[in-house]
Amino acid sequence: MSAPDTGNQRLTAFVHGHVQGVGFRWWTRSRALELALTGYAANQADGKVRVVAEGPRPALETLLGLLRSGTTPGRVDLVVESFGPARGDLAGFVER
Repeated sequence: MSAPDTGNQRLTAFVHGHVQGVGFRWWTRSRALELALTGYAANQADGKVRVVAEGPRPALETLLGLLRSGTTPGRVDLVVESFGPARGDLAGFVER
């Protein structure tokens, strides 16, 4: 069973830097909700934060720009992103 074609896409971004224990996931969740995106921000064992978001491409691009903006909590050194088709399996935006 495939997700309905809503024109939405899925962004997966790995955020490198000092991004754990500084409110980064909460900040990301707030920005994503403002953009009406669904998904999550999750700490990774290697110190990165994984951000998965679904929604219209322009809103995803805005979120990506915010992740790289220098205005996040902590320090972002690098953001590695990929885009793909939305799966439609996310609701709300949560911290994991």
